[in-house]
Amino acid sequence: MANFLAGKTVAVTGAGRGIGRAVALAAAAQGARVVVNDYGVGVDGAEPTSAIAEAVVKEIEAAGGEAVAVADDISTMAGGQRVVDTALETYGRLDGVVCVAGILRERMLFNMSEEEWDPVVATHLKGTFTVFRAASAVMRGQRSGTLIGFTSGNHQGSVSQANYSAAKGGIISLVRSAALGLHKYGVTANAVAPVARTRMSAGVPMELAEIGEPEDVAAFVVYLLSDRAREAGVTGQVYTVAGPKIAVWAQPRELRAAYAEGGPWTPERIAEALPGTVGVDPMPMLTRLEEMARAARDGARPNR
Repeated sequence: MANFLAGKTVAVTGAGRGIGRAVALAAAAQGARVVVNDYGVGVDGAEPTSAIAEAVVKEIEAAGGEAVAVADDISTMAGGQRVVDTALETYGRLDGVVCVAGILRERMLFNMSEEEWDPVVATHLKGTFTVFRAASAVMRGQRSGTLIGFTSGNHQGSVSQANYSAAKGGIISLVRSAALGLHKYGVTANAVAPVARTRMSAGVPMELAEIGEPEDVAAFVVYLLSDRAREAGVTGQVYTVAGPKIAVWAQPRELRAAYAEGGPWTPERIAEALPGTVGVDPMPMLTRLEEMARAARDGARPNR
């Protein structure tokens, strides 16, 4: 056992498989006591089982670490609170939460049903909120702590995952809001956009030129949970981790502006002025979409 997180208690949602499991194992290997949360469902959110979380606890204990399982559904307020309460009841404190839990229900926007929209947004976005909300109350009181949300490059948009993309974009705004609101209490908040081989990434309809393993992402998360990240002032950030690559996303900002002169804007004046002044910011995902369409015609899968 190493000691990068010695003395800390960390809760990880979606910790039964994939990246969440890798994060839980890595945190324990670095000395943290871990609350392993997983509702134990399939990729689509169906057929829950508590055995998934319990199996990871056994792995951690077999390696000499400390862990406890929580099989609650974190898309409910009670479930998110239970994760935090378990940490306090079992270990007496909570130093970090990592919200990895997520499901997929793909459908084109014009065909998507409420039953396909609600559970995805609830698991990703509300599930991050429920844990952040409960954890932030504890961390505010102890004046320290780390919140980590999981987003995706698909926050830029997706052809058949409007539900997933909307939730992931919301997580970024939630993380930035948490960073701003909790800064004075010594609490940090960041988001990770992983590109790794998992059961959720298996159906991506293109070859990913930059992709790694769950363990690559876990190493970065351990850093974010550590005092080293706090001392470096890392908060309110969104990072991509793809194998050997680590990248930081830009903060939202205005790109160009134009001001009306000699009277208010009218549709006619906007039509004349906008293209040559404010213009547009090219959408990278549209270019990728065109590449995919060309590749499909050629019977190939494009690189991303």
